Amino acid sequence: MSKTLTDTEKETLINILKTRFEANRHRHKDIEWSKVLVRLEANPDKLWSLNEMERTGGEPDVVNYDQDEDLYTFFDCTKESPKDRRSLCYDRAALDARKKFKPKNSALDMATEMGINLLNETQYKLLQSLDPVDTKTSSWIETPEKIRTLGGALFGDFRFDHTFIYHNGAESYYAARGFRGALSI
Repeated sequence: MSKTLTDTEKETLINILKTRFEANRHRHKDIEWSKVLVRLEANPDKLWSLNEMERTGGEPDVVNYDQDEDLYTFFDCTKESPKDRRSLCYDRAALDARKKFKPKNSALDMATEMGINLLNETQYKLLQSLDPVDTKTSSWIETPEKIRTLGGALFGDFRFDHTFIYHNGAESYYAARGFRGALSI
């Protein structure tokens, strides 16, 4: 698979991202689109990854600018866990451990293929503070190695006006659980 977008694909994606950026100013009050655009145009590999986020239903949007690192960060901001990234176990080890009814992929493998990272707990809570998401679904999040070594993995959702972080066996998968990604440019 080519990790390069055609000029038409770039233009389409940039228009989608700009429209979403302008419609959701509360996610990035002090960030200027013109500066984000310059960064996007200078990083075609990251633009490809953003296109993958969009293609799989993530609706990526800018949520942060780190002045010290000079990085803009995009998160999947779709209301529910991205539609084309559900029914996945947590990682390759969990996928390999399943004897029956294996899912098609794992969240970490798919994120790696897309060139993005799973949201960590802090990022997930930041996203929830901007817009409640995962009110009917849930999303795998980056899991600390100690928990993963013991066979577990973390996921989050929003219920009862509260963000919850839970645990599950890493090999589990559900039609309503996917993952959300982050990409810094």
